[in-house]
Amino acid sequence: MSDERPEKPLPELRASDADRERVVERLRDAVAEGRLGMDEFEERLEATYASRTYGELEPLTSDLPAPGQVADGPVSFSKAPAPRSGASSGESWPARIGGRGTSSWGVAIMSAFQRKGAWTVPPRFSAVAFWGGGEIDLREARFEEREVVITCVAIMGGIEIVVPPGVQVEVNGIGVMGAFDHREMDVAPEPGAPRVIVNGLAFWGGVDVKQKARKVPGLRRSKRKEL
Repeated sequence: MSDERPEKPLPELRASDADRERVVERLRDAVAEGRLGMDEFEERLEATYASRTYGELEPLTSDLPAPGQVADGPVSFSKAPAPRSGASSGESWPARIGGRGTSSWGVAIMSAFQRKGAWTVPPRFSAVAFWGGGEIDLREARFEEREVVITCVAIMGGIEIVVPPGVQVEVNGIGVMGAFDHREMDVAPEPGAPRVIVNGLAFWGGVDVKQKARKVPGLRRSKRKEL
């Protein structure tokens, strides 16, 4: 009889220092290419040095192409090729449009509300913040229709809207002793992506519209420990 143990699945195998350095080098390339900002680079760098297995390392580069290539896959430790997609959720834009809206409003009166994660955005969404705050995160959302109108009223409060890269954004809000802050998008609108129109009123308050990539699944904010 043989006393050999079955080989562990590849993602569970322990990673070496050389494996971690491969990922770090790819992250540095991504910063130089403009694919990652410094904040996200530092976050992924910290998670890289804290990773113990191939399964923990792989998500850190799963959304990055190989160095000097566009069509090839990311740095991978698994046998199967990693899928690629233009949309931050891992699906194509057409696959994210359709269905029925799951929430059409959010109100925060001396409190807070959030709409984030996997939810379906209706064609019209209304948000009110009075002495409170609201967060509308579209990075992992589906869209009932391709065009979405978000009407915000912020009175001595604030509303933050986060859109994924590739979405077309138009802001038409009015600020009275307040502001509608629309930061310049880092990624140009992609064909087939939703169009998000933001309007409303900010009185002694603010509405902030920003573009932000989805966090990589499995990313951890832990400090590096002794191996």
